[in-house]
Amino acid sequence: MINGAVNNHREPRIPLTLSGPGSRPQIVDAVVDTGFTGELALPQRLVSALGLVQRGYGRAILADGRSAVFAVYTATAIWHGVSRVVETEAADTDPLVGMGLLAGSDLSIACRPHASVTIQPHV
Repeated sequence: MINGAVNNHREPRIPLTLSGPGSRPQIVDAVVDTGFTGELALPQRLVSALGLVQRGYGRAILADGRSAVFAVYTATAIWHGVSRVVETEAADTDPLVGMGLLAGSDLSIACRPHASVTIQPHV
């Protein structure tokens, strides 16, 4: 089970352990974004700190309707206690966990500041 909390800005946040090739694992504070269909988005500074290797480019339609091109990387995340390779987009944002990473999980968010965020494997 992954436990987090809703912050004062009403963002559901969870701790997520990430690493890149040859880098030490880092725990990052990530926003759970159910409007993001990808697995993971990270700011460029964190992509660099983890030493992630670029795999290519992707394209997305943003919430405001604009189209964007972004670099795609691979990172390793600890998800439900298991090491998992995840497609990672470099974006000008806080770290985001999207629906691609949440697939196969049950998400529960108490929608008030300081309340719980829980992600469990679906059984």
